[in-house]
Amino acid sequence: MILVLRALGVGDLATAVPALRALRAAHPDRELVLAAPAWLAPLVELVGAVDRLVDTPELGRIGWAGAPPRLAVNLHGRGPQSHRMLAAVRPGRLLGFANPSAGFADGPAWDESEHEVRRWCRLLDWYGIPADRCDLTLRRPPSAVVPTGVSVLHPGSKIVGKRWPADRFAALARELTARGHRVVLTGSPDERELAVRVADVAGLPADAVLAGRTGLRELAAVVAYARVVVSGDTGVAHLATGFATPSVVLFGPVPPAVWGPPPDRPRHRVIWAGERDWPSWDGVGSHPSLTALGVEEVSAAVDEVERESGAVTA
Repeated sequence: MILVLRALGVGDLATAVPALRALRAAHPDRELVLAAPAWLAPLVELVGAVDRLVDTPELGRIGWAGAPPRLAVNLHGRGPQSHRMLAAVRPGRLLGFANPSAGFADGPAWDESEHEVRRWCRLLDWYGIPADRCDLTLRRPPSAVVPTGVSVLHPGSKIVGKRWPADRFAALARELTARGHRVVLTGSPDERELAVRVADVAGLPADAVLAGRTGLRELAAVVAYARVVVSGDTGVAHLATGFATPSVVLFGPVPPAVWGPPPDRPRHRVIWAGERDWPSWDGVGSHPSLTALGVEEVSAAVDEVERESGAVTA
């Protein structure tokens, strides 16, 4: 049996897909168990490489009651805490990045600037397990219970500084609606108030606000069958990459070199102004690298990815 730790969120799971599939291909006859938050189960099903999920909502202790796994793989971080979590279940072998403070000298060195997808593929490559960094595609969920062909705007983010201003999302929604798009607003229950505010300013009907009304399975389906997705650097952007849905991702302050979609995919467009010199930021509201992005620029990017997607096979 193989136990893999990735106790994080949607984008984190999506970026670990190539590594998970590489482990499945290398050990086709072993059960692959993922230690991750239980609420990610609908998305784990779409990965297609995992046999079982062990609810692990955060770093601390893995609720492991069975025999020690033959192999444990740390796809969570560099350690030491995540290394120690896996070591506590007494695996036959542990794969991870070198971390002497965790008593773990094996493995490659950690690279802070490395893209998240490449990081975990490089880890496995170091141990002789080949991984394809381009193997990001997720299975499409059923579409029967969600609107299809909609243009998804996702104004929220857990980190407020990574949000494009709400009034600009509203202006973009008005413009896209005038051009014939059916705009919907997605988000978590905590982001519903933000989505309602954007909808009110944009003049969208109440049923355009899907934020807080969809579970992860339904949200994934909305993204999978959408016309286009516009969001910040958050989990929805990674879903759009996984489903090859045309997308525009607004980055800041974290650079796309670390979390962005693959640069060789023309149906995904990154807008990033973070290379400029910014005045000091007080930590309130959107980061200056996002307030620098105008509605016209984002609207033009939507046009570009739609044109590109018409010539690219999903």
